[in-house]
Amino acid sequence: MLYGANGYTGELIARQAHKRGLRPILAGRNQEAVSALARELGLPFRIFSLESPAFVVENLLNVDLVLHCAGPFSATSAPMVSACLASRTHYLDVTGEVAVFEAIHGQHAKAVNRGVLLLPGVGFDVVPTDCLALNLKKLLPDADRLVLALHATGKPSRGTAKTMIEGLRTGGRVRENGVLKSVPLGYKVRTFHLDGRPRPATTIPWGDVATAYYTTGIPNIEVYMTLPEKQIRLLKVARALQWLLASDWVQKRLKARVAAGARGPDASRRAEARSFIYGQVSNPKGQTREAYLTTPNGYDVTVQAALGIVEYLLEFEPPPGFQTPARLLGEHFVRTLPGVALQLPRTCKTERPRTQSA
Repeated sequence: MLYGANGYTGELIARQAHKRGLRPILAGRNQEAVSALARELGLPFRIFSLESPAFVVENLLNVDLVLHCAGPFSATSAPMVSACLASRTHYLDVTGEVAVFEAIHGQHAKAVNRGVLLLPGVGFDVVPTDCLALNLKKLLPDADRLVLALHATGKPSRGTAKTMIEGLRTGGRVRENGVLKSVPLGYKVRTFHLDGRPRPATTIPWGDVATAYYTTGIPNIEVYMTLPEKQIRLLKVARALQWLLASDWVQKRLKARVAAGARGPDASRRAEARSFIYGQVSNPKGQTREAYLTTPNGYDVTVQAALGIVEYLLEFEPPPGFQTPARLLGEHFVRTLPGVALQLPRTCKTERPRTQSA
C-alpha cells in the first residue's frame, strides 16, 4: 500500500511504480484525488484517514507492507506505525525528521515481538547519506566522528517546506557522545568545497543525526546544509525569535503561504537539479577518511530508492524491528540508484570549522 498517494512525492512514486509493473493499493484521505489517480493508473485504492485506529488497522489487515508518504510525519507516523504493529504490516516511510526516527526506534522491541519491520527514511533523506556513512565507517572502523554536508539545487515541494517550517519550533540537533543534543539555529558554520567551489554551510537537524548512529555506531555526528551567508546570519538572528517562530499563529501563517504556492518542481526543474554530498569520518588518532556523492534531485532519488527497497522486501523477508536503509541493504545500495556517483576513498586532513557559536 502507498499511503499519501495523492501528495507530491506520493504521486511521483505511484506513477513510477506503475511503470515498473508494481500494483500498489493507492490510499489516502482525499477521495477525489486518490480515486482519480487510481483510475488513471488502473490501480486499486482505499480511502481512510488516520484518526480512527481501528479503521486504519482494518484497512491494513491484508497488506504486506505500507510505504507511508503522508506528512508531516511528526503527526502521521505514530498512528500508522501503531496500526502496522497491530496488523503485522511492514512499515516504510520517507520522513527526514529526527524526532520521528527516534520515536520509531523506540518501538523496536515491540516490532521484533510482532515480526514487523520498521524502516523509516527510505527516500533522499536518508538513503544516500546513510550509505555514505556506512562506506566511511568501513574505511575507518574506529571512527568516532562523522560530518556530512549537503548542497542541493532546486526548490522543495510544499510538504518539504512545511516540514522545514515545523523545524523552527525545535531548532537544531547534533549528536554528542551518543546522545542527541538540542542546539540553536545556525549553531556551527563551516566551509565545504561542493559543486566546484567553497560554500558556507550551517548545522541542520537532518535525519542522519539520528539514523547514522544506529547504522555506524559513531557517537558524534553533525550534518550541514549549504546556505548563502546572508541566510546563515538571519538564522543566528532568529534565535532570539524562536519562541515566536514556534507559536501556532506564526506556524499557521507560514504554512498557509507555502500551501498557496506550487506543489513542487515539475519534471524539467527536477531534471536540472542536482545534489552534492560530502562525508568525513575521523578517529581519536586524528586519522580521517572522506568521500563525495553526487545524485539527481532529491525527489527522483526518493522515488528510485523507495521503490528499490519495496522491490527488495517483496522478494526477501526482512528481519523484524527497527532498521536503517544501509543496515538492511548494505552500504552499496546507493550505487544501484540511477545517476548516482560515489567517489571514495581518500585520506584527508580534518577540515576545521570556520566559525562556531554555542
